Order: sequence, then C-alpha cells, then structure tokens
Amino acid sequence: MARLGRRKFLTYTSAALGSSIVLKAYAKSPAQATAQQIAQASGDKIKVGILHSLSGTMAISETTVVDAEKLAIKEINADGGVLGKQIEAIVEDGASDWPTFAEKAAKLIEQDQVVTVFGCWTSASRQAVLPVFESKNHMLWYPIQYEGQECSRNIFYTGATPNQQIEPAVDWLLANKGTKFFLVGSDYVFPRTANTIIKEQLAVKGGEIVGEDYLPLGNTEVTPIITKIRVALPNGGIIFNSLNGDSNVAFFKQMQGAGLTPEQYPVMSVSIAEEEVRQIGKEYLRGHYAAWNYFQTVDTPANQKFVEAFRAEYGQDRVTNDPMEAAYIMVYLWKQAVEKAGTTELEAVRAAAIGQSMDAPEGFVEMKPSHHISKTVRIGQIRDDGLFEIVWSTDGPIDPLPWNQFVPETKGYGCDWSDPNKGGRYQM
Repeated sequence: MARLGRRKFLTYTSAALGSSIVLKAYAKSPAQATAQQIAQASGDKIKVGILHSLSGTMAISETTVVDAEKLAIKEINADGGVLGKQIEAIVEDGASDWPTFAEKAAKLIEQDQVVTVFGCWTSASRQAVLPVFESKNHMLWYPIQYEGQECSRNIFYTGATPNQQIEPAVDWLLANKGTKFFLVGSDYVFPRTANTIIKEQLAVKGGEIVGEDYLPLGNTEVTPIITKIRVALPNGGIIFNSLNGDSNVAFFKQMQGAGLTPEQYPVMSVSIAEEEVRQIGKEYLRGHYAAWNYFQTVDTPANQKFVEAFRAEYGQDRVTNDPMEAAYIMVYLWKQAVEKAGTTELEAVRAAAIGQSMDAPEGFVEMKPSHHISKTVRIGQIRDDGLFEIVWSTDGPIDPLPWNQFVPETKGYGCDWSDPNKGGRYQM
C-alpha cells in the first residue's frame, strides 16, 4: 500500500509541477484576461475554445464529444448566433497528455482570447487545467461524469456526480446481481476516487469487495486482471469497470475469450457508451451494463431531434452517447447564460449560468448553484444492435452532490456559488 501511495503522490506532484510551469509561461492577470475577452467579443464573432484529445489513448472517446460540440455551435450559428454574433470555435488537441492540456488551455485563454472553453474528459486532464482557469479567473465547461470531491467557481460541470451515476448503479447491482464486487479501473484520480466511494457505500449497505486492480491509461495487458477475477470470483460475481480509453478493447475481448460471460460475470461500466461499443465490437459487450444519464434510446422529442441532427451531420451509421449529449447541451446552456447576461464578460455569465435549464435530449436539466446540473439516472443493458435497453431509471432528475456523502471527510458538505458565505465547500 505504501508503494502505491507513493506512486500516486509522484503522479499528482508531476501533474501539478507541469501545470505550474505552464502558468508561469502564460501568466497574465485576471483583469487583463477579462479586458481581452470583452475586446475580442466586440467584433463580428465570439471565439470559444474546444479542448479534447484528438490523438492518443483517449481519442476513442473524445473525438465524438468534439463532434457534438461543433454540431451545437453550427446549430446556434444557423439560428442567428449569440448576441447577434457568430461563434468561432478554436479546436486544440490535448493529445491524451495532461501537461499538454494545461499548455493548450493557457494558449486558448491568452493567445486566442476565447471567452470560454469546452473541454477535457479524464479527471487527470481536468485537474491539470484547473490551476490555469483559476489563476486567470476564466471559465471551463466540462461534460463528463466524474468522481466529485471538487466544486470550482471556474468550472461548470454537465456530467454526473457519483450520486447521479455510480451510487445508483451500486444500489441496483446489490438489488439485482449480488453482493460480491471486483473493481477494475484505469490508474488515475477518477477510478481510484470512484472506487473509494464504492467501498464506503458497500460497507454501509452490506456488499463485499473481493478484489481491486488498475491499469495505466492505454495499457492493454489485462490478462493478470482476468486471472485475478477468476480466482476472486470462482462462481461468478459483479465487475465494476471504470477503465477509460482503449484499455477497454482488450479487457472485454479477453473477458469473452476467458469465458467470463455477462450471465455469470456482469460488468457495470461507467465510461463505456454507444460509441465505445461501436468501436470495440458489440459482440464482445452484448449483455453487459452501463450507468449513465443519457442513452441514444431515450424516448423524448428532444432526443429524437438530437439523434437525427447528429446523423444528418456525420452519417447515418454514427451513434450518440452520454458524454456527447452532455457536451452538446453545455454549449446551449452557455449560450443561454450569455444571452441572459447580455455580454460575454465572465463574471456576468458566471452569475447568469446558475438556474439555466432546458428540455435536453436526456430530459429536463437545470444548472444548480454548485455549478453542476440535475440529471435523470439510467441503467442500460447492451443489446444485439449495440444500443442500450434501458432497464432502470429514476422518476426524474436528481440534484447533484459534488461532495460525497459516503466518504467521512466530505459527508455533510455542500457547495453554493450563489452565496458568498457558502462558496465551494460549506457545512450543510
């Protein structure tokens, strides 16, 4: 355990050091940055940044999120733009490398003078850019479900917090699939923090962790994990999967090759969606599960419109998924906030964003004072066609809890950026 702790410490220290170097290279005051944004937005266009991995291990997931953000921008521009101006998107590649994400974030803010950034997938990339946005008092919109334990004034989060994805999935598994869990994840902050939450939740609710293992992002050496699963669960059991990127390709192919079928070894994933199923191969994932807030099969008029528009733009063989939907709607929520504020000035937009709502493809969503949105929770099972049969959902949207209520250190804490006496962390 000491060795693992030291490895995590060195990883996070390296990320922080890389961010500090970037900050020194690009340092300008928040006042300067705000003045630049106002001056830039006075032209015919409003510049925004898009920052995702278009190469490297995370490209399998993040390129489609860029497609969704571009679609929203195209639609908004076709409808007259924002404040009568067209949106110009400047796209940067984080290249699945966290220091690169920080460097590109600084470039977008200082050199390109964007008024906001839509970006990141992994928590490692988000945490790498966070010091950049906070030092420059800038704004990031982040579309991915994550581990919580964070509530930044400079980020608006449109993905799920654990109480909107992971915790309901664990409750459903306990009620429907058994009590023995093997945890598999990529070796960075999201899976490790998520699994800490799961262990605390199972301790309260009577579940049992029989094993836990991690792979570095991009690593495909999954045979040792498959062997450990067989030993720990000789008669079957639940595998909770928080692997990210193309490690999932090897994992699911070798699961099937080892005869670990979904009937006996159901996998619940929190980073596998329709696009990953399409790229990995539905024949390897059929029968397994995922917990999200949106599936392509959600039956709402807004979703039908979204799916049709996405396919018309990118091809009838393309699929939509939860991160894409969260990315698509965050562009619209930002637009609404700018229009309410009547300006792209950051402080005005930040205040106006709270309370913004829409009938999204996933259902009704609303931006809360914590800078997180309310979301409906759904569990889907992968069908023969590679889409998800929704087997369970909440009756409506669930409010976000950024600070986890199972983890002792954060139990009882909340976040409210609308009240200066509360801010990012207060005792509820």
